[in-house]
Amino acid sequence: MTSDSIVIIPTYNEKENIENIIRKVFSFTEVFHVLVVDDGSPDGTAEIVKKLQDEYEGLLFILERKGKLGLGTAYIEGFEWVLARGYEYIFEMDADFSHNPEDLSKLKMSCINGADLAIGSRYIKGVNVVNWPMSRVLMSYFASVYVRLVTGIDIQDATAGFKCYKRIVLETIPLERIKFIGYAFQIEMKFTTIKYGFNVVEVPIIFTD
Repeated sequence: MTSDSIVIIPTYNEKENIENIIRKVFSFTEVFHVLVVDDGSPDGTAEIVKKLQDEYEGLLFILERKGKLGLGTAYIEGFEWVLARGYEYIFEMDADFSHNPEDLSKLKMSCINGADLAIGSRYIKGVNVVNWPMSRVLMSYFASVYVRLVTGIDIQDATAGFKCYKRIVLETIPLERIKFIGYAFQIEMKFTTIKYGFNVVEVPIIFTD
């Protein structure tokens, strides 16, 4: 089945989650393709994905990388792969269900309705985080406050990793110039998206650790 939407899931040792998250995405009426970018997981994550490819032919894809090369480079390789294949809506999502796949359609609808980047935000309507100790909630929340002060961007959840990009954003941003490869990659991509004049919208989600 063809689709204009693809979910990029970076993995490292996610054998406990990867089959369930893939099956969940493919359980929806709306068709989303999935690209797994695996950083040489020694636990056999990639092998699980490759077995599932027989069942989900044409829907499930994998990029295998040699070693743990960083979140940022995983997503950039994923972006380049999907841009070469014509997808219009490109998602970032974790493998461990901290991001609820049920929210994919909500993020996509935000882009259909005018957003160029839709962010699944934990903080746009209060603090919507489940199973985090208060110390971690506060650290994450005030990290976003700090980012707003330093960068000047008006994003409540600056470190969020659950997102939907319109194709034009990733075609416009010079991905080869993105510097950060760790979690700061998420901040840099938001900052750069805003710098290039794109419309960024935060969509409230519940984040579950």
